Amino acid sequence: MGDQSVATSASETRMRAFTRAVLEDVHGLEKMIRLDCFEKGVRRIGAEQEMFLVDASRQPSPVAVELLERLKEDKRITTELARFNLEANLTPQVFGDRCLRRMEDELEELLAKVDQAAAGIGASSALTGILPTLRLAHLHLDNMTPNPRYFELNRAASALAGGNFNIVIKGLDEIDISHDNVMLESANTSFQVHFQVAPNEFAMLYNLAQAISAPLLAAAVNSPLLFGQRLWNETRVALFQRSVDARSQAHKLRAAPPRVSFGHAWIKDSILEIYKDDISRFRIMLSTDNLDEDPRKVLAEGGVPELRALRMHTSTVWRWNRACYGVSEGKPHLRIENRILPSGPTVLDEVANAAFFFGMMAQLADVYPRIDEVLAFDDAKNNFYAAARHGLHAQFTWIGGKTVTAHDLIVNELLPAAREGLRTHGIDKADIDRYLGVLEARVESQQTGSNWALKSLSKMAQAPIDVRMRSLTAAMHANQKSGEPVHSWAPAELHRTRDWFPSYRTLGQFMSTELFTVRASDPVELAAQVMDWQETRHVPVEDDNGKLVGLLTIRALLPIVARGKGVNFQEWTVQDVMLRDPVKAHSDTPTLTALELMREHNIGCLPVVDSEDRLLGAVTVYDLLEVAEKVLEDFLRGEDPGAPLPRTSGRGVPRD
Repeated sequence: MGDQSVATSASETRMRAFTRAVLEDVHGLEKMIRLDCFEKGVRRIGAEQEMFLVDASRQPSPVAVELLERLKEDKRITTELARFNLEANLTPQVFGDRCLRRMEDELEELLAKVDQAAAGIGASSALTGILPTLRLAHLHLDNMTPNPRYFELNRAASALAGGNFNIVIKGLDEIDISHDNVMLESANTSFQVHFQVAPNEFAMLYNLAQAISAPLLAAAVNSPLLFGQRLWNETRVALFQRSVDARSQAHKLRAAPPRVSFGHAWIKDSILEIYKDDISRFRIMLSTDNLDEDPRKVLAEGGVPELRALRMHTSTVWRWNRACYGVSEGKPHLRIENRILPSGPTVLDEVANAAFFFGMMAQLADVYPRIDEVLAFDDAKNNFYAAARHGLHAQFTWIGGKTVTAHDLIVNELLPAAREGLRTHGIDKADIDRYLGVLEARVESQQTGSNWALKSLSKMAQAPIDVRMRSLTAAMHANQKSGEPVHSWAPAELHRTRDWFPSYRTLGQFMSTELFTVRASDPVELAAQVMDWQETRHVPVEDDNGKLVGLLTIRALLPIVARGKGVNFQEWTVQDVMLRDPVKAHSDTPTLTALELMREHNIGCLPVVDSEDRLLGAVTVYDLLEVAEKVLEDFLRGEDPGAPLPRTSGRGVPRD
């Protein structure tokens, strides 16, 4: 997330001073490139591991602050936006020999250290692009890490956007929500890899990183779900762009680019093109009080400037391939940070993805030294979003305009190139076989993390959504700790665990959202037919905006039916017989409270609404009986609480 030292005052005077500091840093960087000040003759790699923290029930666990206190001696581990996220920064490695194995070993060591400390507070780490059990209710400001940078980022982004952040993502299912803060960004965790480059090769290698992002992502997708909905194979790509979309409506109308983007053109000569573009297009969001550095004066005195202002601003523009300036052991360097890879499914899978990226970067620079001349930028961009949507099923437009599937491009061209690139840079042969072998097996089997999750869900279709998400996360977590790569995982199954009840604590976790509704002005005959066809005894009545205005029950229709053939249904509308002020609840209503309401009012259906009475779902007495049945089964059968749940027939149950 960048420099944590931010100013919390947004006065015009302060922002002007910071903007001038950003411009001075650009001039300083220009001078450094002109004077050839950068480290030479070495290629380094690195990575950042983002992770979720989960409790015993595999729900997000907001314990990062307490956990970091236990881990404060290890400076590699740091905060992220949410209290249920952490980030670990790996030690940079010289690109060669056993660097990939050292990366894997350090990752395992860091995660073991996190898990050991987390066990004392009932939590553990989980590697996944988007946690299946995450719900919108988790993304409130109380779960934001108490760091001034994050709150200032939220304030500034909300002010620029002029209100809420709107999320519309369409896949197999669809999400269309509005949220009042940037915490949606914390739903994404990634495995970000760094590749050090020299200034004179930056443009060539940055363009190459852009071009290979699509096949790299297609092989690595691991985020098909958001709030239980099946969206893109890598939903992070869509969600991250929208979660911090600070464009006003006017900016959107004139198609201004979002702060999270793939970019809009190849670069030609220098890293400066990216920095100047980011400054020109995007307003300053954050500032810092540390403005005492004059970069040109530092250079004149033989020092190395930090360029804090420039780095602060560019940390609020999230290109999928980001240009980075850094100083290590007193020497400045440039890096390309590839941000497209999701976290997980295992450490081995992550290092396999990194090996594929590093190998392609090393070899294809010689094969396509000017990839901008043989591949249209729009094709590279379209390829990237096709990979995010479809994973290994994507089709790409590749070099020379040819159309090729992700599978064929990776297997026939890019994997051999990556293997050769690693070999020529002295990577240990056994490590090349280990990591690229894992990636090849994943591609050939077509089982990415996303495909595994979607196949698993299809086997659990009859269970409540919260139970499916917890079963999926529990299986993912267990497989992850085993270390076996994702292509070897068996599909997840529904499990009854000792802590299954958290899936039924509130109505929002198991309410039915597949509702059949009518309007108040509809004929009663329509409502009666819907009840008959869909085997339901209750039909919510809503207006055209989705607001609950009543409830029609079979009990209300019985007196009409009892009058016999003399009744003309055409004379009746739903509003004539509906219950106008039904008892209702909210998604966070405790299950026991709902049970008391239904018993007190002698009702069989409880509509669930939001704060503006918009209909979200419904819970019936049969839903509550199913919860009670699970309790009784566990008590009477005395089964192993970790045993798989029995298969269901899939036969629909009439609602009471």
